[in-house]
Amino acid sequence: MRCPACLHDDTKVLDSRDMDDGMATRRRRECPKCDFRFSTKEQVEILNLKVKKRTDKIEPYSTEKITRGLHIALEKRLGDEEKFKKLVTGIERDIQIAAKADDTIESQAIGDIVMRHLKKIDKIAYIRFASVYQDFEDLLSFQEEVEKLMSSRKKKS
Repeated sequence: MRCPACLHDDTKVLDSRDMDDGMATRRRRECPKCDFRFSTKEQVEILNLKVKKRTDKIEPYSTEKITRGLHIALEKRLGDEEKFKKLVTGIERDIQIAAKADDTIESQAIGDIVMRHLKKIDKIAYIRFASVYQDFEDLLSFQEEVEKLMSSRKKKS
């Protein structure tokens, strides 16, 4: 790793710590030339994953699309940025596991994974996401989904 202060080509790792449930590592570094200290973050990146859309079109996987959809669903609901990062990390881990041998996953499978995670943490965000993802045709289909949530809540009580 190059030093950001003096651009020396080699730096020394002083400390490493896992972050985001082991999906990222924070490293504290020091430059032996100028003694500048700085931190870096290594993060797991989903590479070469392709998404097969309902129209059979194939496009590259985009973390930004997942994050944007989650921000909309969770707007004014999940104030903790650390929880949000853990949510995204968990979703991406499940997406990577679900991807086929040829690194392709159907968009419907991604939506199902996102909905499963949202259902665990916030029922309102789940309904918000489901209303777009499942493209409810009318209020009755929307009401049926809400009633499913309500009945599963009553069973747990």
